[in-house]
Amino acid sequence: MSKPLVLMDHDGGVDDYLATVLLMTMDHIQPLGIVVTPADCYIQPAVNATRKILDLIGCSHIPVAESTVRGINPFPALYRRDSFIVDHLPILNQNDTIQTPLLKESGQEFIVRSLQTADQSVTLMVTGPLTTVATALNLAPDIEAKIEQIVWMGGAIHVPGNVEKSLEPGQDGSAEWNAYWDPLAVHQIWQTQIPIVLCPLDLTNTVPVTSEFVYQLGKQRRYPISDFAGQCYALVIPQDYYFWDVLATTYLAHPEFFTWQDWETSVIPQGSSQGRIQVEAGGKRIRVLDTVDKKKYYSYLVHQWAR
Repeated sequence: MSKPLVLMDHDGGVDDYLATVLLMTMDHIQPLGIVVTPADCYIQPAVNATRKILDLIGCSHIPVAESTVRGINPFPALYRRDSFIVDHLPILNQNDTIQTPLLKESGQEFIVRSLQTADQSVTLMVTGPLTTVATALNLAPDIEAKIEQIVWMGGAIHVPGNVEKSLEPGQDGSAEWNAYWDPLAVHQIWQTQIPIVLCPLDLTNTVPVTSEFVYQLGKQRRYPISDFAGQCYALVIPQDYYFWDVLATTYLAHPEFFTWQDWETSVIPQGSSQGRIQVEAGGKRIRVLDTVDKKKYYSYLVHQWAR
């Protein structure tokens, strides 16, 4: 039996890199490549860091493609600068050259080609905005039939969003950043028949990155992945930092860790609530992850990253 095919689309935040690492440790999955969307990052260091990470963990055969899309509401520069920090971590700069290939085609073109040439349906693991996927669908609408599902870290259903009014005047705080970056793209995806598995703030808010977890990684830093992950989390530990993208990616390996509910939903594309995903009778039915077994989850990460 062939392995499930997964194509990842991340946007260069600290947890995006660690979600990429986690995906590469899943032996039962065949990753097709990594697309980097220029959202929660500066794109060149984010692309470089992604390629260096794949080199570090022995996955330099996995191609990387740079998306050329742009969002409506840019992430704050303070958030995006982490891509420079990660790109300069010593553990990623032990070699003079990068082996992981950077494709000449754009990320959206790579998605089109990967789906059109795949011999089975493909899961899209998206940990940033949906803009690159939406643009790929505009380029080749036929690829919708090849998408098994989109597993997406995004949205806030029954809790407030994380778009702060102090940073984005005129907004009501109901949207989550990956959705807010390009609400029109989210709205577009919601008009398709593609199955959606949503990992929203409702769940991620309950799963923080803790000092205890980071200390555990430190105790096994002889493993390159644990060393790298520990360094990344040490950068963000003074903040209220949560397992956003890593938690969503874990669903691919262990859906049994989670409970979920199906909700009929819609997307507000404009105005002071733009990007909000709301429950609405008759809307698109999506799977919304509800709870996770935290003990199993934390143990899984420690085990997976002991390599």
